[in-house]
Amino acid sequence: MKKYIFSVCFWAVFYGFLFAQTPAWWQNKLLEDLQILASAEMEGRRTDTPGAAKARQFIKQRFIEIGLKPAFGQSYEQPFSFHIFLAGQKRGVNIAGIVEGKESDLWIVISAHYDHLGKSGNTIYYGADDNASGVAALLSLANLFTKQPPRHNMLFLATDAEEIGLQGAKYFVEHLPFPLEKLALNVNLDMVSRSDSNQLIACGTYHYPVLKHILQQCQPEDLHLVFGHDYPQKGAKSTDWTNASDHAAFHQQGVPFIYFGVEDHQDYHTPTDTVERIQPHFFRAAVETIARGIILLDQHLDDVCQSKQSRR
Repeated sequence: MKKYIFSVCFWAVFYGFLFAQTPAWWQNKLLEDLQILASAEMEGRRTDTPGAAKARQFIKQRFIEIGLKPAFGQSYEQPFSFHIFLAGQKRGVNIAGIVEGKESDLWIVISAHYDHLGKSGNTIYYGADDNASGVAALLSLANLFTKQPPRHNMLFLATDAEEIGLQGAKYFVEHLPFPLEKLALNVNLDMVSRSDSNQLIACGTYHYPVLKHILQQCQPEDLHLVFGHDYPQKGAKSTDWTNASDHAAFHQQGVPFIYFGVEDHQDYHTPTDTVERIQPHFFRAAVETIARGIILLDQHLDDVCQSKQSRR
């Protein structure tokens, strides 16, 4: 037990050391990635548009630069199609890369959707917080874990068509590149770059209490990590985020999840969700906190799996 506790502490310190040694590099890259994804060139990243294709190409190139291995054979792409009432057949593409773990064949999927609302006439819905922030965080985390591989396999998943029914996440869960029983945990990132209350919310621990026990050890320095928005209350759907983003597709298959996000703000789903409205200090602190949380979850994944078995 002492050896195990030492191992957890060692890796927490080690990853913190990586962040501390190159703060300017990773912080600048984090903000740069968000700025590119939320730029006018991406045209709001609506599914099945040229803007979404540009965003997809950018994410793939970053996966290659980081050194992630393709998740689908020789490809990072997982194309899929779906039908939308009154809009007809649409095409989406998930993007995923992997970091192989050192100790097991279990998988942690870290997800963030890259699509947004696109354009309405000449008006662009930039989607800086929703969800260029989650994808930029995903890229930063992928870079971190390629530097020092985790205990368990990690798949970094940028999903498409979240805004129109979680289509990409649903397709991914139904067409996994590994057996479903090997999928131990989903960590979903959706809106993590601004909070006037300085709160990062971890949703999912009502359904999977062991995750709260693990994440309470996280001890963030520059923000408040709050657990909630997952308790089902009659007549209060807006306060229950269990089905609010891509993690719902995993939860419906019995896969434990943690959803990191913030409260809706006045720019949510409006053209004013721009880079200028994000809060860089909070964004950096949120990514560091999420990284620490994932390190702890990776080290305690056996506890998560045992809890998952007991729910059946």
